[in-house]
Amino acid sequence: MTALGIALGDRRMPWYARLVVAYALSPIDLIPDPIPVLGYLDDLILLPLGIALVLRLTPPEVMTEARQRAERLGKPHKSNRWAAAVIVLLWVGTALWLLRVLSKGA
Repeated sequence: MTALGIALGDRRMPWYARLVVAYALSPIDLIPDPIPVLGYLDDLILLPLGIALVLRLTPPEVMTEARQRAERLGKPHKSNRWAAAVIVLLWVGTALWLLRVLSKGA
C-alpha cells in the first residue's frame, strides 16, 4: 500500500487511476453504508477491485520505482499498530457497554 501511495504522487500516473483512488478515499459511497448488507458490499467488492484496477493502470516503471522507494522507507511506524489497537479496544468497549445496557433493559 505504501508503494501505491508513492506511485499516486508521480506525474506519470494516469488521471483515471487517480480518479479510482479518489472514489476509494471519498466518504461518499456508490451504495450508502446504512443500507443493510448492500451498504458494505461495495466496500468489500468495489474497493479491492478498484485497487486491482489501479495497479493494472499504473505504468510498470512507475510502480517499480515506487516499490523501491517504499523499501528504502522501511516498515511503517509502530504507532500505526498502536492506533489500530486503541480503535479496536474502543469498539470492544462500546460493544460491551451496549450489551450491558441492553441486558439491563430486558
